[in-house]
Amino acid sequence: MAKEKISYDDAVKEIETTLEKIEAGDLGVDELAEKVGRVTELLKICRDRLHKTEGQIDKILDQS
Repeated sequence: MAKEKISYDDAVKEIETTLEKIEAGDLGVDELAEKVGRVTELLKICRDRLHKTEGQIDKILDQS
């Protein structure tokens, strides 16, 4: 699967919006399953981005 080009902030906003819909009970079962899958993808993107940034920061600090 190709990595999606989405900013960290946009991914977090989409996750928050989806969670609000889930908490409000605004989703049917089929849509809920789809949204849970999407949130899983977004969380992976965010986690990967955070790990990459942490590595970059560690590299910069090691050079100091």
